[in-house]
This record gives sequence, C-alpha cells and structure tokens, in this order.
Amino acid sequence: MQSAPEIILKVNALTKSVLLEEKTLELLQPIELSVNAGESLAIVGSSGSGKTTLLSILAGLDVPTKGQVYLKNYPLHQLNEEQRSQVRAEHVGFIFQQFLLVNSLTALENVMLPAELANLPDAKAKGLDLLKQVGLAQRADHYPSQLSGGEQQRVAIARAFITRPDILFADEPTGNLDSKTGKHIEDLLFELNEKLGTTLVLVTHDSKLAGRCKRQVEMDSGVLTEKLSVKSNEEDVSNSQTQSSIA
Repeated sequence: MQSAPEIILKVNALTKSVLLEEKTLELLQPIELSVNAGESLAIVGSSGSGKTTLLSILAGLDVPTKGQVYLKNYPLHQLNEEQRSQVRAEHVGFIFQQFLLVNSLTALENVMLPAELANLPDAKAKGLDLLKQVGLAQRADHYPSQLSGGEQQRVAIARAFITRPDILFADEPTGNLDSKTGKHIEDLLFELNEKLGTTLVLVTHDSKLAGRCKRQVEMDSGVLTEKLSVKSNEEDVSNSQTQSSIA
C-alpha cells in the first residue's frame, strides 16, 4: 500500500484583517489549504487580491488575525517573531520580487549569508557551487550594482537555495524581468526545485509560469479558489474550477 504524501504546509480557517480609518478591512477570508512535500503550487490573482499577504503568512513573515498555519508541523500562528525566524532559517527559502540583495556584499557573500546566519558548514563552497549552477561563477566577486536585473535575481535564487530549504516561497520571481531573462529564471527555479526536491510555492500573475506548477490556486478579494489543472504531454491545460474555501 502506498503511503500518504507528507503534508508540509497546512492552513485552517486563516483570516487576515487590518484596521483602516476606524474600519476593519478584511484582506483574507477564511482559507483552508494543504500543500504536500515536493509539490509546486502557484497562487494567482489580480493585484490587491491578497496573494502576497497570504504568502507572507505562509512563510511566517506575518501572522494571521485568526486561524492556524502549520509549517513542518510548527504552529506558526502560536510562535513569536524570534521562534518563527528560527523556523524560517531551518526550513524556508524566500525569493523577493525586489531581490533584496545587500549592496555592500558581493554576489558570493549574499549567497553565503543565510548559511552563515544558520551556522552551516562550508558556506563558501556551497555558495560557489550554487553560483555555478545559476551561471554566475564568474561574477562571484561582483556587487549587486555591477549586475543586471536578471543576474541579481539569479543571485537571489542561489541565496534562497543555499540552506537546502524544505519549502521555497517566491513572490513574483519574474515580475521585474524581460521575457527572455524571465524564461531563464523560470527554468532555473523548476530545475533546482526538482533536483533538490524542494516544495515550491509562488505568487505570480503570469499564467505561463503558473501553468508549469503541478497545482494552482486563485485569490480573488481575499477568497481562495482551487483550480483543477490537467497536464497533457505537450502543454498544461487549466480546466474547471472548484472552490476550496469561500467566505
């Protein structure tokens, strides 16, 4: 009998609201979501739909107003910032849309940084290997200001993978790139994802990028909708939608 897949991320009745000018703004309606280890999941939707808010909570960068978030069985909703930071250091990688590289550090030093903060051995060797994998071995000593946007994003990807995270979150990873560079970054993300077996959860408005994921969910005004995706041999076909959580 085949064993059930491991659930790496689970959300129960998650909501997020903020007080704005004495009025409560509901950013996320009650959300239920489970993600299996090794799965690739795209969160799609228009600007302002709640995608990035949800991603931040899933990654432990923010906390829900109500509900539960379990990452590797850690109850993120019950942990303080220091505890969530420790969980992120041990299990999470994050690729930001704006890259967020440290300008005073070289490409190699930027990649090494998470490993050094986590006291992992051989940070330099691992950083050089990842820069080689992303095609930037010759740019290791260059600073972010000396790199193109695509090169900076590749450094950010290498940085996110250096701790061999169990799960990688990416916020619009190709949003600031031209189509050619964006395609290269996409290929790189899925190649590293498959090679390392890392669970991939990304936010994107790019339907082609979303279609490369094994699964898609859609945010609309804070409501999460599951999209049933059918893979063919030649292309990804997105069919009828089934609601997984409705306010």
